[in-house]
Amino acid sequence: MNNNNNPLHGIKLKDIVEALVEHYGWEELGKKVRINCFNNNPHIKASLKFLRNVDHEWARIKVENLYIQTFKK
Repeated sequence: MNNNNNPLHGIKLKDIVEALVEHYGWEELGKKVRINCFNNNPHIKASLKFLRNVDHEWARIKVENLYIQTFKK
């Protein structure tokens, strides 16, 4: 499998979430990606658990796309 065209290749989800929190803060991140784990008592660990859940793939995609838009210009 060739990952040369994947802009997130080699970047861990934890690093993505931490970078977004550092850049935007929890409040702004919660406005950009409207999920409860960013808006109600936000924590990295809880956010990662939510985003890694297969049923919440839509949320992970939104977070990954925001990371790409923010940092991979």
